[in-house]
Amino acid sequence: MRSVEDHIKHVLLGIAPLEPLVLPLQETLGCVLAEDVFAPWPLPSFDNSSMDGYAVISADVASATEVSPVSLDVIDDVAAGSRANVRVLPGTAVRIMTGAPMPDGADSVVPVEGTDGGTDNVLISRRVDAGAYIRRAGEDIVAGDRVQSAGDVIGPRQVAVLAAVGRGEVKVRPRPRVVVVSTGDELVEPGTAIRHGQVVDSNGVMLAMAAQAAGAEAFRSGPVADDEQRFMGAIEDQLIRADLVITSGGVSMGAYDTVKAALSKVGTVEFTKVAMQPGMPQGFGRLGPENTPIFTLPGNPVSSYISFELFVRPVIRRMLGQTELHRPTVRATCEQGFDSPSGKTQFMRAQLRVDSGRYVVIPIGGHGSHVLGGLSQSNALIVVPADVTRISDNDPVTVIDLGGAG
Repeated sequence: MRSVEDHIKHVLLGIAPLEPLVLPLQETLGCVLAEDVFAPWPLPSFDNSSMDGYAVISADVASATEVSPVSLDVIDDVAAGSRANVRVLPGTAVRIMTGAPMPDGADSVVPVEGTDGGTDNVLISRRVDAGAYIRRAGEDIVAGDRVQSAGDVIGPRQVAVLAAVGRGEVKVRPRPRVVVVSTGDELVEPGTAIRHGQVVDSNGVMLAMAAQAAGAEAFRSGPVADDEQRFMGAIEDQLIRADLVITSGGVSMGAYDTVKAALSKVGTVEFTKVAMQPGMPQGFGRLGPENTPIFTLPGNPVSSYISFELFVRPVIRRMLGQTELHRPTVRATCEQGFDSPSGKTQFMRAQLRVDSGRYVVIPIGGHGSHVLGGLSQSNALIVVPADVTRISDNDPVTVIDLGGAG
């Protein structure tokens, strides 16, 4: 029987980031940059106003007060996007909008709130210093600055700066294409009214969305019946578009465990037992002309989900080019004790929260690997080492944070 740690090392062996390609900017969310990006121009690229108001010479309004406002002639209007082809001379002002380029001669902006809002002549009741309310060219980014580095993950904020420096496309590690295939005669599509003995394929949609949440482009194949020929046909069809395949179910020791029976004949997928609860039966190998990695996960929903988190998610993250492969772990106080099997690392579903500045966790859902209700309410996994058989009330424990602890 293989340890959890050894199985993680086993599935990651030989997994490399996908080859980079150039994608349009709007298709790069969640991708990892494969190039450094430098600014060809400064940001802002020109001096501009940070307020709606009047571009003036600060010396002209040095004496301005509410009691004794300064009167200036308004010689032009400058809107955002226009070219300020005008010069401010002593005794004059230009009405200016936020983001509009500063006209020549002006060294400051008086916000409209400090004026009477005049259009031909303006009364200014507030003095400003030279440089007031001006965004200077290059004060954010200087031309030639590196704005993003290879290895950065692209999110909405990164897209903003890439677009601002003129990039319409960038070189990235693409999202791996992950195909999920569920097996079982009993399975029906979500949204179908079930008859006696039927089960909705919740695993398929769960694993596809888990892959998508990990950063992959996920595809789900409909449930495949327990027939070796039909299963292998479905797998061969999916290999055309897959960087990674995940199957669910059919990997135990039963008479109808089709996945194990079919793939064992191929000889490139290893089926093993991992010393963990839930999720002991595991399979991993490579298929097809591209040696596409394939995970064969247990059919029980909790086993399938935890197996994905421990083994599949790190592989997807490495394919993406991510450096942080695993979920973060924290130390927490366990409020409620429970038993754990000897010789197996247990991953107990739990609710993790922050209470008075410390992590507190409580187990939820019991030990059953079929219990979806507890899984849906959990945001963490308590990790119990193989040599520990009892967690007592208020014991410190290691917890995998699945997100949302607050």
